[in-house]
Amino acid sequence: MSIEKLSPSRESTTNALRAPSRRGLLQTLVSLGTVGSLGGLGAAALVGCSRDEAKSASADAPAIVRKTGDKVAFKYPDNPSFDLIYLADQLGYFEGTNTRPQYVGKIAAPQIIPLVGTGEIDFGSRMVPLVISAIASGADLKVVAAGGKTLQEAPHMKYFVRKDSGILKPKDLEGKTIGFNSFGACAEFVTKKYLRQHGVDVNRINFVVVPDEQAEQTLVTRNTDLAIIHAPFSGRADHADALVRLWSDFDLDGGLGGMAPYSAHGRFIREHPEAVRDVVTALAKAGNWVNANPEEARKLVAKRINMDLQNVDRYAYVEDLVVTEPPIEYYVDILQSEGKIPAGKVAVKDVYTNEFNPYAQAPSQPAAAKT
Repeated sequence: MSIEKLSPSRESTTNALRAPSRRGLLQTLVSLGTVGSLGGLGAAALVGCSRDEAKSASADAPAIVRKTGDKVAFKYPDNPSFDLIYLADQLGYFEGTNTRPQYVGKIAAPQIIPLVGTGEIDFGSRMVPLVISAIASGADLKVVAAGGKTLQEAPHMKYFVRKDSGILKPKDLEGKTIGFNSFGACAEFVTKKYLRQHGVDVNRINFVVVPDEQAEQTLVTRNTDLAIIHAPFSGRADHADALVRLWSDFDLDGGLGGMAPYSAHGRFIREHPEAVRDVVTALAKAGNWVNANPEEARKLVAKRINMDLQNVDRYAYVEDLVVTEPPIEYYVDILQSEGKIPAGKVAVKDVYTNEFNPYAQAPSQPAAAKT
């Protein structure tokens, strides 16, 4: 299938993506709590960057865009997860383009958006509220493609308790400990919004950060009372004898808060618009392939993360990865109501662009036609 080349407006992109001081941005992100919940090594790594910027050019965290021959290499985390970059790479969707992923090692989830915002990595996939908060703090990034979506049969995250916990309804969580993968993202804000709607005093709940791959074990060993676990790892908890699923995020908000988009650093967008288009096109193809072939996708991910196939939860993706505004507005409203950003600080249109998505202005095609 031929894809019409879209010409993004350089002027609008440049005006929307001003690069702030990297030192100042890191300090602001830490002070606002965007990365303040990293804990241990993650927080130390980011604070270290703000103290000694020369270290950011090390081999572990390259700070410049590199080229391999005539190929533009974009820096991306190499994490054990269900991710369209890895699938697009494996499915060959970068072939025939001048763009290739350059995997820079594992990066803890709470660090991804701060590092995209400073250009330590070029692309990252994390939830909308983290992107909004980063933009409000002066970060130089923008959502360029929608990502995962929540369906009843394929939720973005699931809520688990021990069978003997006695926790059956929201009010039962007062005085308990909830584990989730980071502050400032979907797990915190979707959960708090839902609990408040049911009369729960969230100040009486202890929220702690636990990586998704460790959340099930932390719950079983009684270090937490409820675990919020994202796919693909939530499938393992579904099969744990000692646990029971209480809710999914689809139960809480009908899936409105479940879009997990892909964001890019502003400098990379300005300097490599064709590469951004290559990445977004590959992501859209991979997302549509997953929707059409969910079981094959689960098999590829199971092999990648070395997990028993029956324990790998499936994912669903926004068709063509075209960004829509309701999921972004949902989180802008939440962040304002939570006092995390001032009213009017970030407009919905400041957060995203579809100008690099070749399917955004074209009629939707069957997944098979986009290979």
